[in-house]
Amino acid sequence: MTSNQPKRISSLAEIMELYAEQTDVRGDYASAFAEDIARAQLSVYEPETNDELPDPRTAQLCVETVMRGMFDVMAETRLQPFAQRLAWGFVNSFHMVAGQIERQEDDAAKKLGEMAREFDPSEIYATQLETQQRITQTLTEARQALECMRDHAAEVYRVEAGQPWSSTKGSRVSSALSASHIEARDFLASRAQQRREQLAPTGPVVVITGASVWDDYRAVYAALDQAKAFSPSMILATTAQRTGVDAIAAAWAAANDVKLIAFKLNMAHGRAAGFKRNIALVKLAPVQAIICKGSHIQVDLAEKMRTAGIAVTIIRPEMDQSQHTGETKAA
Repeated sequence: MTSNQPKRISSLAEIMELYAEQTDVRGDYASAFAEDIARAQLSVYEPETNDELPDPRTAQLCVETVMRGMFDVMAETRLQPFAQRLAWGFVNSFHMVAGQIERQEDDAAKKLGEMAREFDPSEIYATQLETQQRITQTLTEARQALECMRDHAAEVYRVEAGQPWSSTKGSRVSSALSASHIEARDFLASRAQQRREQLAPTGPVVVITGASVWDDYRAVYAALDQAKAFSPSMILATTAQRTGVDAIAAAWAAANDVKLIAFKLNMAHGRAAGFKRNIALVKLAPVQAIICKGSHIQVDLAEKMRTAGIAVTIIRPEMDQSQHTGETKAA
């Protein structure tokens, strides 16, 4: 006989489990938490394990609950000013640990590559090669899972704080060969291609720059929307300022799933740093440059872009979109 009485909940874990059952899994969690290997191993000093990755639905709910909870609990209280700092730290924790794992992964992949190049037909070599590949793949899985949670937390941060999250540091056959040897090479080739795309994404580049004090986000959004309509697979390049036009552009990129490249100043160039960066931006051969009125650095960039035959759009503060179609010059 089936009971119609509601299920009794006695702990926070049970609440999360019940809520998770009613939550759809995001596509990025489903892929990031997919297990590509049957057994995992973090180093040659640790044994293999059959432990699974966390349930993607539960991991997703954990991030959502913690991030939104910090803002909700402190809203309209004397602690509200600290909610954003705490939430930033939560995202940054994932970012820092993912970075540490990535460095371990790079070391493991380097060793795997060296082993793959020094082929030995012995059974001992085959076992060592398979172990090294398992370690590399385990670290890759861990990095991808934590990066997924970090990106989700950063997304919630952007919605709750009203500005994008950014870190303080840094911006993926010969018949004589054994099957495991070929598999190792295939894995390395696949991983190298993934990292190249992460660190050097391909697509038409749109450059945007402007003043560090800028309130007219509508004009910036409108210009970027127009650029994306013209180049749907665009990559956005900014001058990496944490406020003003660059911060607005970063928020737009996050909301529209556009890859962003932040060109920071190289202070080794001293007073010429801004002009050196302008040269680097021109060398990207962008399809368009959106210049929001700012300093002589922006004026210099606009002139360099025009000289290179790149379309330039000029935006002035509080200018209606219908008026700021800008000055363009076809390449």
